[in-house]
Formats: sequence, C-alpha cells, structure tokens
Amino acid sequence: MTTTSARLDAPESTVVDPDRKVVRKVTVAGTIGSFVEWYDYGIYGLLVTYLAINIMGEAEAGGLFLTNVGFLVSFIARPFGSVICGYLGDRLGRKTLLATLLVLISGATAAIGLIPSHAAIGVAAPILLVLLRVLQGFSAGGEVAGAMSFVGEYAPDARRNFAMSFIAVGSFVALMFGSAFSAILITTLGDDTMTSWGWRVPFLLAVPLGYIGFYIRRRLEETPHFVALREKNTVARNPLKAAFTSKRHLTAIALTIFLPALNGPGYYLLFVYMPTYLKTSLGDHNFSMLTALTVTAFSLVAIVVCIPLMARLSDRIGRKPVLLISSVAMAVVSYPMFLLITTGNFGLAVIGTVVLAVAFSGHAAVVHTVLAEMFPTTVRYSAYSIGFSVSTIIFGGSAPLVMTALIKATGSNLIPAFASIITAVITLATIAFLRETKGQPLAAF
Repeated sequence: MTTTSARLDAPESTVVDPDRKVVRKVTVAGTIGSFVEWYDYGIYGLLVTYLAINIMGEAEAGGLFLTNVGFLVSFIARPFGSVICGYLGDRLGRKTLLATLLVLISGATAAIGLIPSHAAIGVAAPILLVLLRVLQGFSAGGEVAGAMSFVGEYAPDARRNFAMSFIAVGSFVALMFGSAFSAILITTLGDDTMTSWGWRVPFLLAVPLGYIGFYIRRRLEETPHFVALREKNTVARNPLKAAFTSKRHLTAIALTIFLPALNGPGYYLLFVYMPTYLKTSLGDHNFSMLTALTVTAFSLVAIVVCIPLMARLSDRIGRKPVLLISSVAMAVVSYPMFLLITTGNFGLAVIGTVVLAVAFSGHAAVVHTVLAEMFPTTVRYSAYSIGFSVSTIIFGGSAPLVMTALIKATGSNLIPAFASIITAVITLATIAFLRETKGQPLAAF
C-alpha cells in the first residue's frame, strides 16, 4: 500500500511513499552502513594512546597532544567533503555516492593499520597518519547528511524520526563494538603485545566491514524524493549556489551550525575520547585501558537503548520538547557526573557515564532529523552537510585536542564538564529559533 505526500509550497513534486517493508529494508541498510562508517572513524579515538606510542614515538602528554591533532585535521577536512559530496549528492543522487564514501573511509582506516612505526620511518609516520585522517575526514564530511537524508527521504512523515534514529544507533553500536573488540584484544594479547602490533588489528578489520557495507548500499534504490525531482526535471543545477543565495537556506545553515553544539562534547568527549580521558587525565586515579573501555561500553549500551525511545517520543510530542529536555539535562548533570567519574572508582564512573549518556540520548536521537527537515530535497545534502561539518569543527573536532591542552594547563580534570555545560546552553538558546517539524512532509524546494 502506498500513500502520497506533498508540501503545499511544492505541489508539483508529489512523492509516492514506499511501503513499510521497503522503509524497514532501507533503515536496516542505512544502520549497517552507519555502523561501518563510524567504526572506521571511531576506532582511532579508542586506540589513540597506542598510536601515540607507535606513530609519535611516545605516550606522554606531548605525544598524545600530537596524536589528537589527527582528530582536528580530519574535522578540518570535513567541510571539503561536505561541499563536494553535498554537491554531487544533490546533483546526481544519494545512493552511489554513499557507497563510494564507505570504500574511501575503509581504505584509509586499513592503511592506518599498515603505517610503519616512528622507530622505522621517523617523521614520515605521523605525516602518513595525518594524510589518512584527512581522507577519513573528507569521507565523514559527506556521510552524515547523506545517510540521514537517504533514510529520511524514504521514511513516512509520522515515523521519520524513529526511522532516522537507527542511523545514530549504528554509530554508537560501532563504538561499542570497537570498544568490546579492543578490550578483547587487550585481554587476549596483553598490553605489551597490543602496543607492539595488536593495535593494528582493529584498523585492518575495516577491509571486510567496508566490503559488507559497500555491497549493501549498492543494492539500494535511489530515494523517492530525489527520483521525483529527477522525473520532474527540477534537480538543482547548482545546489551550492541555491543554498548560499537564499536567505531562507542561509538561516537554516546557521541553525545547523549552532543547534548541534552539544553533539561535540556529547559524542566525541563522552564516547570517543572517554577511554583516553579515563586512562590519561585522572592523575592518581587513572584507569587501565581495559577498564576505561569497559566503563565506556556501559554508557554506549545505555544510549543505544535510549535513542529509539527518544525518537519515538519526538514523533509523538515534537522535536523541540525532546531537544529542550536533553539540553537542560546535560547542563544540570554534567558537573556532578564528572565529579563521580574523576574519583577513579569503577562503579561511580559507570554511574556518571551512564547518566550522561541517558541525558544526551534525546539530543542524539532528534538533532539530525531536525537538520534534515530544515532543508528541501534540492539542497538538503549540500546545505545540511556543510552546516553540520562547520559545527563539528567548532564544537567537536577540536575537543580532544583542546581538552588535552586545557587539562594540562589548568590541572583540572573537570574541563570536559564545563565544555558540556557551555555547549548545552548554546544548543538550548538555538532551540528558541526552531520551528516544529514533527509529522510534516519534506519540502521539495
């Protein structure tokens, strides 16, 4: 059974919605693709201390600082990926481009696992690492908006957030899998072997995972919303020009930069950077890497469970209320929960990270649906990906680098708590400028 949806401001772009079976297939495929993409991207953060030893030649603050530059350069590369991939995605379609991006990031990830050590090739090792992180960043710059747009353009209006939320679930399951796999390797091989060569294995796993993701994405059909544009010959000839010459689109891009401010500390500090933080930033209370990964795994389970629940709630009561509740919760609980984490007690650290994960889950579940719903199909991929990539540079990409430097400069291991509170307030302020989009059809142009 099919239904017809159309925006009043774009009546000529009627779209035939696929049935639930097709939507479910696309959602599952999108989730698996997201898993592969973000496993490849996130494993770097989970194993950053081993990279500091092997690629930079030391594990102390200086080596760790230089390794975290890898985070920053990958995020600087993201806008370039956003511009190029967004343009191609809005001009030629989403499907083929998303499959290609998986090949790029999987190849770059596997290549990181093959870089000779600093002892073998000297300064060439960190140079190669930085270049490969640039390639990863380029791919990631086109991934988020593309994957979210792809599923969003298939999903029915009334359940769009729920369907799209599984893309976010895939990214967190990827981190959970990466944490568990790394923990198993550390337990099985021991820290010395892990430092010597074991750290390479998770990176090399990107090859079979990338092949699976590529195969699944290649078998999907183009989204009905983009097909409708193509059939009506209304695909934007220059989506970038259309995005940057429209006051409406420029306003939406500005919101896309500031609304996800909380996503930086929420995602990159609480999950990607957290194992490194627990191992290196608590002074006398530092955890072993295995324990740090275990603490992070508990919080990942919590957010994976909560995201679909928050998305379903958003489909019922609206996007803005869920975002509001999540932002307030993060502002309130960040400081006390980081106090628990910095005690060095395993149980208290688990409580702290799990509470933070639950508080953040509303934002993680809803924010990308809101961003996709802001833009019409003609410029959705371009405008969404550019705005979000700029946001990630400002609030997320520099997070590990800045946190490492500030903790060292101030001697305070509560710096991440303050970052979380500040960005929660920025997101909270931005919500006031949003219009509610729950249940509304996607605009065509």
